[in-house]
Amino acid sequence: MARRSAGVYVLAATFMAVASAVPGYAADKFVYGLSWLPEAEHCGFFQAKAHGIYDAAGLEVELYPGGPGINMSQLVAAGKVDAGMGTTLATLTMQQQNIDGVTVAAMLQKNPQTLVAHPDPELKTLTDLKTRKIAVANFSRTQFWLWLKVAYGFDDSQLRPYTYNPSAFVADKTMVQQGYITEDAYFLGKAIGAEPKSFILADYGYPDYATTVFVMRDTIARRREVLQRFIDASIKGWVECMRGDPQPAYELLKAMNADQTFELSAFKVEQMKKFGFVEGGDAARLGVGAMTDERWKSTFELMAKGGAYTSDLDYRKAYTLEFINRKLGL
Repeated sequence: MARRSAGVYVLAATFMAVASAVPGYAADKFVYGLSWLPEAEHCGFFQAKAHGIYDAAGLEVELYPGGPGINMSQLVAAGKVDAGMGTTLATLTMQQQNIDGVTVAAMLQKNPQTLVAHPDPELKTLTDLKTRKIAVANFSRTQFWLWLKVAYGFDDSQLRPYTYNPSAFVADKTMVQQGYITEDAYFLGKAIGAEPKSFILADYGYPDYATTVFVMRDTIARRREVLQRFIDASIKGWVECMRGDPQPAYELLKAMNADQTFELSAFKVEQMKKFGFVEGGDAARLGVGAMTDERWKSTFELMAKGGAYTSDLDYRKAYTLEFINRKLGL
């Protein structure tokens, strides 16, 4: 269907903002499922909720926590939530399983996924890790590990169990483990008493988008205008987190997850700024939330080469650019 013009959408958004302030007006309910427990990597959504951005857009948004054992793709497919948070691979996998999931926005241009090692002057680039033991979670072995094998020749003989406990890493200075650049120095750095060596996979070509918004295709048909308002309000929340005062988000995050202290949230947001996760990449020219056909094609082809998807899968069904790339946030 034809995309709304920017001018028409501005008028619609203005109307909804006014209407939401009128007594008796019923805001549109929208449930967004997080990929994990509330954390500062979700800052923009929490800022939009805590700072009244969703309210101004005529939305009553519930941020539904994810966590261990929660499959957000299943919840989206079952209609338990309106949209879910994931990566590029979420809807590619859904399409492979004949589930019509569609990614509509990507708030992080770079996936924060890392491989983390102890400080070592001999470790200068990602390929220097090809002789090391690497602890990788089972689910990651069908995701970024496949890419490492295809793109850089890593081998399954390197794999070690990842237990979500840093004790093995701390005890063995030759060990490497998966990490997140938004946490590595804060947690592992404190554990080993030194700055760890983190290799951001995106900086070496890992093309996966992160912190996406994905829905079922019928949700687009039924709630297109509501979905557009949710995406645009979320983008505004992300811009405030990157450029303004994200304290409202920090407070809501801590209220929903006591482990997300103000100090930890501030560290994570600074890391996202430092590495251009939100406003870098294609977002610098297309706006926050941006995606491109080229990036999706590259991701699919690399992962299909690794055996994650069949080569005849129509990857273009896994995303749409209808709701983004309108230079919001520039």
